[in-house]
Amino acid sequence: MPMTSAPTRLLTLFTLLTAMVCLPAAIHAQDDPGMVRAAKLIYANNKSSVCFADQFLTVLADETHVQTHPELIPVKSDSGELFDYPFAVMTGEGAFNLTEPQLDNLRTYLTYGGFVIASAGCSSSDWNHSFGQAVEQLFPDAELTTLDAEHPIFHTVYDITTSKYKSGGAKLPELRVLEIDGRVVMVWSPDGLNDTANAGPNCCCCGGNEIKSAKQLNVNILAYALTH
Repeated sequence: MPMTSAPTRLLTLFTLLTAMVCLPAAIHAQDDPGMVRAAKLIYANNKSSVCFADQFLTVLADETHVQTHPELIPVKSDSGELFDYPFAVMTGEGAFNLTEPQLDNLRTYLTYGGFVIASAGCSSSDWNHSFGQAVEQLFPDAELTTLDAEHPIFHTVYDITTSKYKSGGAKLPELRVLEIDGRVVMVWSPDGLNDTANAGPNCCCCGGNEIKSAKQLNVNILAYALTH
């Protein structure tokens, strides 16, 4: 049997999931291969998230006909396994550097249909700085843009025009995106979409200005990723 390349596996999976988004829930229940599984990236020197809540996965399944695995699954960013997931979360705190194999794999993943949501834990400025450098290494000619209030990401499942923050007044959440050939492949929140109130007992966010509507935004972002 001929081997299937990682990018081909990802494109096939993404096409299948996109086609299934509007199918009746009963069909999803009988078709486990169509289940959406989201990765939690392990990157740099074994760095990963401890504070990114996975409740948005269940909420998306409740609000739409998309069947989702209820937990984020740890996946190494330089592994071929990453191409079995149409959606991945990259978050953490503190400075980091991606290795060349990690950069190469993530570049291929994003180019061939993958989608990454990036979020600074506790609004970590060191993490944001390192992530900005990583984006430049991944795609030196790409330009990050900030979404305006009319972008579909703010309206895919929930209509979000403003959000409360951990401190300060309400405002439109700042989401920066990276596009490749007109397709959004990455959403980055410098403030944090971790939804730490629902992240479990081992999580503590002692600083930063987290977005209070994180769960709803994450639902929107995943739904957008699966349909665009």
